[in-house]
Amino acid sequence: MEGAFAASPSMALKRMSPFQSKEASPPPRSPAFTTKRGYDVLRYPALNKGLAFTLEERQQLNISGLLPPCFLSQEVQVLRVLTNFERQTSDLDRGLFITPHDRGHVETLFKSWPEAVIKAIVVTDGERILGLGDLGCYGMGIPVGKLALYTACGGLKPQECLPVMLDVGTDNETLLKDPLYIGLRHKRIRGQAYDDLLDEFMQAVTSRYGRNCLIQFEDFANANAFRLLNKYRNLYCTFNDDIQGTASVALAGLLAALRITNNKLSDHTILFQGAGEAALGIANLIVMSMEKEGIAKEEAIKKIWMVDSKGLIVKGRASLTTEKQRFAHQHEEMKNLEDIVNKIKPTALIGVAAIGGAFTKNIIMAMASFNKRPIIFALSNPTSKAECSAEDCYHLTEGRGIFASGSPFKKVTLPDGRTFFPGQGNNAYVFPGVALAVVSCGIKHISEDVFLTTAEVICQQVSKKHLEEGRLYPPLASIQEVSLKIAVKIVEEAYSKNTATFYPEPENKEAFIRSQIYSTDYESFLTDSYTWPKEAMKIQTGKL
Repeated sequence: MEGAFAASPSMALKRMSPFQSKEASPPPRSPAFTTKRGYDVLRYPALNKGLAFTLEERQQLNISGLLPPCFLSQEVQVLRVLTNFERQTSDLDRGLFITPHDRGHVETLFKSWPEAVIKAIVVTDGERILGLGDLGCYGMGIPVGKLALYTACGGLKPQECLPVMLDVGTDNETLLKDPLYIGLRHKRIRGQAYDDLLDEFMQAVTSRYGRNCLIQFEDFANANAFRLLNKYRNLYCTFNDDIQGTASVALAGLLAALRITNNKLSDHTILFQGAGEAALGIANLIVMSMEKEGIAKEEAIKKIWMVDSKGLIVKGRASLTTEKQRFAHQHEEMKNLEDIVNKIKPTALIGVAAIGGAFTKNIIMAMASFNKRPIIFALSNPTSKAECSAEDCYHLTEGRGIFASGSPFKKVTLPDGRTFFPGQGNNAYVFPGVALAVVSCGIKHISEDVFLTTAEVICQQVSKKHLEEGRLYPPLASIQEVSLKIAVKIVEEAYSKNTATFYPEPENKEAFIRSQIYSTDYESFLTDSYTWPKEAMKIQTGKL
């Protein structure tokens, strides 16, 4: 049969029950012939055997990349399902899996994906999953979840979104020793081999989906995150949410805080606990915002201090990365955060090092002693990693603290009856609106101005009443409308700066963007429902 594929006896599509023992196994059946390819194979129970497909079967059936890069018998898969059930974990998330073994054939893997039009990709290599570390191939849940928010919060069409896992191995010994692990069982590849895979991936995306396809990098380790962003930002339509998205939402909170302190951002001295992707991304965007206020870049940089695992970042300290050196100032070396706070006397303290409880009672009280309205952002998450709780901040500052967090905290009521609702600086305020703008007007390169604009728009959505309640961000319930406003502003600026590529330019940009949004009003999917006369609907019984 033309186009049919027959598995050889050694790789026949077995129909035996995976619960049968080897002794009770029936003799092998003849190979199964099928003309189905790609997702159709995986969605057809009589053919799908999950991770038991051999490499040749995966290639011939066009399902390479649609399955994690490991080979497990059906018996082991049953054990895995039962183990996962006992752990009460979710089902295996589906996306596209790409490995170093696919070098030279990455574009072929994209052809396995059932949708021909893809406008947004979220990609991870699973090395620095927030709060969890190196999860290897199990990191697939991150791009899947991010893209779900693209649709729910930004209105991108789900069929035009693609989650990608670059499985380059894992340094997690527990996973390497786990017989049920679904990824490649070796240490992470580094150096030129890693870069070559990334280069081919980026080229394959644009070859398959065009230069306007948005590529969001997610949860890459510090060693690669800045390097890859700087390498690709002017070549592709790409951004790193951990660096730029976090920066934008943090700056939005600071801009909202200025409406309480009644001064300019350049009037503040900012101290970061942490000097990784998030801290450096926030600091760089703060510098841009201060420049917009009218001060020189060099003066803006002097107002920002950073503390990493070795202490205060100062000039002359050994082994500083290029990114850290930018914020190294002439000062004596100090290691203790409390001593540093008392010496620098910052007006704003921002935690992004995922060290739970780093903002001690003494540190919070010190901030309150030399600031009328101390700004304290405990942005690390999950909650167990937060630098301090909302309750500690409000109580220890007698309600004068301006607080924001990366994790949700419950409202706090002080002894005098005042109640505060802590603001959560969630990146979901940022990336859906940015993505909606980018795909709506065809922005090919995403500049830092986009994230500065986004921060300003988010701040504008915070009402005076919200500020009085302690909120520095608009309610999460309004996030779809916030995303729309972000997209409209970015699109307006894109056309004014000639960075948009889709023409003709829409006259009413808000109406144009609304027309691009995927409806999440699920009632709209219901068909008409109506009744017939009872006699016409009567079920006939009895014999003819």
